[in-house]
Amino acid sequence: MPVGLVEMATALADGSVSARQLTERALTRIAASQPGLNAFRTVRAEAALAEADTADRRLAAGERLPLLGVPLAVKDDMDVAGESTPFGCAGDFPTKTADSEAVRRLRAAGAVVLGKTQTPELGQWPFTEGPAFGDTRNPWNRAYTPGGSSGGSAAAVAAGLVPAALGSDGAGSVRIPAAWTHLVGVKPQRGRISTWPEPESFHGLTVNGVLARTVADAALLLDAASGPNPGDLHRPPRISAVEAARRTPRRLRIAMSFGMAFTATAKSLDPEVRSAVERIAGRLESLGHEVVPEDPRYGLIGLTFMPRATAGIRDWASRVPDPELLDPRTREAVRTGRRLSGLPLRVSRRAEGTLQRRVGEIFDRFDVVLTPTTATPPLRIGALAGLGALDTDRAMIAACPYAWTWNVLGWPGINIPAGLTRSNLPMGAQLLGPGHSEPLLLSLAAQLEAAEGWAGRWPAGAGAGGE
Repeated sequence: MPVGLVEMATALADGSVSARQLTERALTRIAASQPGLNAFRTVRAEAALAEADTADRRLAAGERLPLLGVPLAVKDDMDVAGESTPFGCAGDFPTKTADSEAVRRLRAAGAVVLGKTQTPELGQWPFTEGPAFGDTRNPWNRAYTPGGSSGGSAAAVAAGLVPAALGSDGAGSVRIPAAWTHLVGVKPQRGRISTWPEPESFHGLTVNGVLARTVADAALLLDAASGPNPGDLHRPPRISAVEAARRTPRRLRIAMSFGMAFTATAKSLDPEVRSAVERIAGRLESLGHEVVPEDPRYGLIGLTFMPRATAGIRDWASRVPDPELLDPRTREAVRTGRRLSGLPLRVSRRAEGTLQRRVGEIFDRFDVVLTPTTATPPLRIGALAGLGALDTDRAMIAACPYAWTWNVLGWPGINIPAGLTRSNLPMGAQLLGPGHSEPLLLSLAAQLEAAEGWAGRWPAGAGAGGE
């Protein structure tokens, strides 16, 4: 039975497997895993089987589309017609009457939508836990979080429940769970995958992205989901991610950076994570690239993040049916968002161009920046439970200080698996580029994958031979 996205699409097209077979297998695995893994908020079993049967009829009639009949999952901040979008919150949310643009494009490419994956409340944290749905666990070790906020999507892909999934990334929310579950996680250029019905999400911080086990699978899903809605504020020129992933990159000059943007909070890099990134740097050098220690000039970029993030939380929280059910930390963020939504928010948006020029200076001398994706390996389940808002922010920044800067800039980045800790927990490294540099990043990631062979490593019980 095929397990990868490209493998599934190929097998469906040549008739060696049916969409119903793939969908039934996925639904069986989801049902068996749900009590322990808890990757899904909503499973569309009946609807997905109907979609699979329709796909089989279209395939039998000779129709071919990039994802025709492939079962996939999407994060629970994306609208799926006939389902609600609680975005990790408790309460009785209304049923949506239309798909979000990203989901519409997946359907147009022929995909079967199995369900919606878990996310922490309004996507705020690098763990996927909450009173509305419980704890989502890491397939590599269920005592640990898969990360967040796209933790459900990451857990579902890492466990082999789906070949790939959509997530969203507002401060690393695709790349962090990809790092902590041994996946490829692509945060594309702002606007590459539409956030409609939001013209932009979280005031430009959040983009939709993809999680997969291989670069080829990630590229296929990225191409299928990409494209604008007429109402989008950001409309980057189209690329072919699939073609980019097939190209061998030229010799590149790569900056290896362990520097962290200023946040006025304590941060330190775990030695195992540092060693993993240094090992990736050595691999890049063996592939013919030049790697030089160098940090981007981040300046006070953190001052522009908070107004946009908390204003976005305020916006989303206004749609919650019962605000009293929100986590106290969310309510505190809403209050902060109200305070910062005037002049501070406007100033933070105006500063973006200056920050792009300042940080982007490094690309006058380098093609790509290599950094850790997180400062630590995965956190234990419950590590941040019960903390106040300030202590949660401090702990979150300490674990994940490397990803959020690229959300302020709106530029692309890719997490690649960087190996496992001595206790068999995944770690990740980021390949970061300037605006519209996904093709270069994908080609470099694919070259690394061919040398590293990370797609052959699965957590116990997952993969082609797993439960």
